[in-house]
Amino acid sequence: MTDAHAHLDACDEAASTLVQRAREAGVTTIVTIGTGIDSSRTALAIAEREDGVVAALGIDPHQAASPEAGRVDELRELLAHPNAVAVGEAGLDAHHGAATLPEQRALFEEQLGLADELGLPIVVHCREAAEETARMLAGFAGPVVLHCFSEPTLLEPALAHGWYVSFAGNVTYPRAGALRDAAVHVRPDRLLAETDSPYLAPQPVRGRRNEPAFVVHTLAALAEARGDDVQDLAQAIDRNARAAFGL
Repeated sequence: MTDAHAHLDACDEAASTLVQRAREAGVTTIVTIGTGIDSSRTALAIAEREDGVVAALGIDPHQAASPEAGRVDELRELLAHPNAVAVGEAGLDAHHGAATLPEQRALFEEQLGLADELGLPIVVHCREAAEETARMLAGFAGPVVLHCFSEPTLLEPALAHGWYVSFAGNVTYPRAGALRDAAVHVRPDRLLAETDSPYLAPQPVRGRRNEPAFVVHTLAALAEARGDDVQDLAQAIDRNARAAFGL
């Protein structure tokens, strides 16, 4: 099983402890995410130490109006590391940052260009900015991973362009019927599962700090919604993660 998006550097417990528990739960691969330059350095250090961990490196939209946005050249250098498999997370967030959308657009465009230059996938954060996110991604030729999919209006462009759609623990919540309906329509070769650890713990463990081991609950919810066998879906998601991230 693959956890396609975790913030191991933001978790309270040591990455080695979390990775061990994930392995005991059947999780063999974790993509840990950098959200800025220092975070990306930490993500790479974790990936170097822990078997089965790789890193996506980016500057997230919440820092678009900060000095961090001027460090893309440093990000380019970090992405040369063999354990770096994607750019991101990057994108747009009009929910938490509507006032900084111009800066977010500029930073997202710069990271899209970087992913294109380096031949890497882009891991995308989108909240309440579906139309503009789709417009900005339309010209990107590489693999796209829509992380923590929560914008059903992005489903149509995702299906049309063959983007990967990654579901987090919120797909398990009782009121998340629209997300489960969206998951039913994602092609079997474009579906991913993630935790977004330490955030968005799935319903069976809601109220706890999320961790990669808990991706099994998201997998179970996706399998139930789609009418898939859990083990078959886990294997399909592994194949998809390998394809998306070049593992």
